Amino acid sequence: MAPQTLPEHVPWPVHAARQLKYVIPGAVATYYIGTLGELRRTCNGENGSIAKTGALGAGVLGLTTVALFLYVILLRFLGREPDYRSWRNSSGALSTVIPALTGSIVVGWLLAVATLGQWSSLGYIQSVIGVTGVYALTVGLLGLIPVPKTKHKS
Repeated sequence: MAPQTLPEHVPWPVHAARQLKYVIPGAVATYYIGTLGELRRTCNGENGSIAKTGALGAGVLGLTTVALFLYVILLRFLGREPDYRSWRNSSGALSTVIPALTGSIVVGWLLAVATLGQWSSLGYIQSVIGVTGVYALTVGLLGLIPVPKTKHKS
């Protein structure tokens, strides 16, 4: 078996610059399409009660996604070293968190797109672009959180 090479430490400014590929397009799409304004109006019930329910559900799933991402990051701060490569085979937290995280991302994105596409002035194309922008912006900002280095197993 070949020895595993340790990844080089990437300085935080370099890492932050890499995250900009998510933050900038996500912010631009979110701003120009007006996704957050449409979501706010829909959550306030201006587009009907079914739309309000869908938007609130998408918001809850979005907050769940953020909370699960933060939990995975928090594991490293607590000194636990999650095994990202074999999370399926472990009995650790990742075997539960990663499927829940994946589900909250997919279902939340679909619900937001369907709700805004059907009941807002955006339509489906702008809803897909706008909601994807919100998700990209969120993932980019969460990726800016500095986490402690872990010691890799050799």
